[in-house]
Amino acid sequence: MTSMGDIRRDSQGDAIYARIAQDLVRGRLRSGQKVTIRGLAEAFGTGTTPVRDAVMRLLQDGALEQRRPRDVRVPMPGLAQYREIVRIRTALEGLAAATAAGRATSRQVAALRRLIERNEAATARGDWAAAVECNQRFHFALAEAAGMPTLLGMLERLWLGMGPLLAGYYAASGREMTAHHHTVVAAIVRGDAEGARAGMARDIEDPVEGIGRYIAVLAAADATEAINPLQAEYTPTTGRETDE
Repeated sequence: MTSMGDIRRDSQGDAIYARIAQDLVRGRLRSGQKVTIRGLAEAFGTGTTPVRDAVMRLLQDGALEQRRPRDVRVPMPGLAQYREIVRIRTALEGLAAATAAGRATSRQVAALRRLIERNEAATARGDWAAAVECNQRFHFALAEAAGMPTLLGMLERLWLGMGPLLAGYYAASGREMTAHHHTVVAAIVRGDAEGARAGMARDIEDPVEGIGRYIAVLAAADATEAINPLQAEYTPTTGRETDE
């Protein structure tokens, strides 16, 4: 495996940015979690310059926030921001599901079903990191099945902020994530665009009240720095990963 140290310095920042962004999207970071340039440099085996470049890009994207000179964290979205993103996701992901109903291949449908199965298995064994990752990959796979790369790019930006929040909520609540996924896939198989759109809307909107309460709990805890995971420093995953 090629290490970060083997990559040209002008490419290291891009590689580090991509890995942190992936960990944000997949919920491996949590809302309020700390990120340090020195810690990232040690984890990736690089100097601080490419790490600082990557962190600056993530700050500009709004995927990280700087509270004080040496305090960079994953943002904690407010309720109004979360509800706005829910409306945007419902429109975009509903469109993806509806479009997939008219063009998804049997191989793509089989991949969606495998992601549901893996999500349910991970949930049953309490592996919330794996379950949340399967959930994210299912949503992105719908956009891919719809053949909508521009929409997928928009989702990737939205999920930079939503990944940490959703991961924390599902891990804290123990709520399963796949009930409406079955409905969406069934609608896609029978070519029911509106059924797929409606199923995706329910999937996104059903946990809104619960996540709203979770946001309130996070905000109260953050005010007193009472939640230990929020104070733990993020350690990135650095191994090669493969998607099925």
